[in-house]
Amino acid sequence: MAVRCFFLGLVIFAFVIDTSTVFSYDRPPARETLSLGHLFDDISSSSPQQVHISLVGQNKMRITWITEDHDTPATVNYGTTEGNYDLSATGTVSKYKYMLYKSGEIHDVVIGPLKPGIVYYYRCGSDTDREFNFKTPPSQFPIKFVVVGDLGQTGWTNSTLTHMAASDYDVMLLPGDLSYADFFQPFWDTFGQLVEPLASSRPWMVTQGNHEIEKIPLVHPKSFTAYNARWRMPYEESASTSNLYYSFEISGVHVIMLGSYTDFESDSNQYKWLQADLAKIDRSRTPWVFVLIHAPWYSTNEAHQGEGESVGMKKSMEELLYKARVDVVFAGHVHAYERFTRVYADKADNCGPVHITIGDGGNREGLASNYMDKTSISVFREASFGHGRLEVVNGTYASWSWHRNQDDQPVSADTVWLKSLSSDPACTKQ
Repeated sequence: MAVRCFFLGLVIFAFVIDTSTVFSYDRPPARETLSLGHLFDDISSSSPQQVHISLVGQNKMRITWITEDHDTPATVNYGTTEGNYDLSATGTVSKYKYMLYKSGEIHDVVIGPLKPGIVYYYRCGSDTDREFNFKTPPSQFPIKFVVVGDLGQTGWTNSTLTHMAASDYDVMLLPGDLSYADFFQPFWDTFGQLVEPLASSRPWMVTQGNHEIEKIPLVHPKSFTAYNARWRMPYEESASTSNLYYSFEISGVHVIMLGSYTDFESDSNQYKWLQADLAKIDRSRTPWVFVLIHAPWYSTNEAHQGEGESVGMKKSMEELLYKARVDVVFAGHVHAYERFTRVYADKADNCGPVHITIGDGGNREGLASNYMDKTSISVFREASFGHGRLEVVNGTYASWSWHRNQDDQPVSADTVWLKSLSSDPACTKQ
């Protein structure tokens, strides 16, 4: 209890000195944070916990898990038949400290090459009791994504995860704000436990939000310590030098994950990397391009208006995305849903990206329910918890739908067909 009070005291201190985390608008009450510490009471110290997977290159998968035991090997045994593991790979073990907290042993193993559209069964470390499985994404269209931000670990989060599981998706995209640990590191552990059933069976591709920063001047001056240690993404494979921004290609789609809370000015490493990454895209191979950020560039919600991470990043990078004919930009941060028409420089533009805010996964802070006057470029908006489903049918068409958590039942509230800009002759002439 004393340790918990110490952490909470530092949280209050950090909120005072970091105005980016102070919320100046009212939200309706959210559901309480789930109590999850009991989930792994009956397993051994060498058993894998918080297992999640992520894509690495065209045909590999990263398996990440945590154990309490310091002597558990970073080994994954896997195969295409349940209980029969004829393949194996080894990786690395790491850990981190955050003030008084010491993490468990974080195991990181990349397996492959893997065949597309196949179910693989795997075991982690020396444990023989827990078997997991995942299905690799298809090598070509169609491919299904789920998209949701600001997830947290509340009763609404659990409802969202249940609805996601029913969608039979291939890849999950998360535009920041994962655990809402907010300095109290054990909440990273409980978040990993909560999402393990889904995150161990389909790749979760994430970027960071403001709740991942966890920087406390003088006490813990380094940002993103837990996020970078626990959720390593394939940044090196896309020639990035930071886990905070990267890209990957899957089944005809090029996905770019940007960092709203790292430097984005025109002389920054992220900006230069983005320029180079966009220049490498071959639209004949990946006719669709999606970008994920955390702080939205377009929003009619009263929440988080005028923040530098939104205004400054938009000013710096919007033209790059427009000239590259990015199809959709997904954002979180604002705890509500909103879809814009294709837009550029604050005006409707048929060759600009669709902007979608989907920061409504289930966070503990509640919904941002107050909106400004509606503009002509804002097509649909609603302050409800939910998630999005994006099915890319072929190189020309994709279906987007937003599913509201109404009375714990998934309700499709907003649906639209999208046409890729690479298939529009008016947008391919530059």
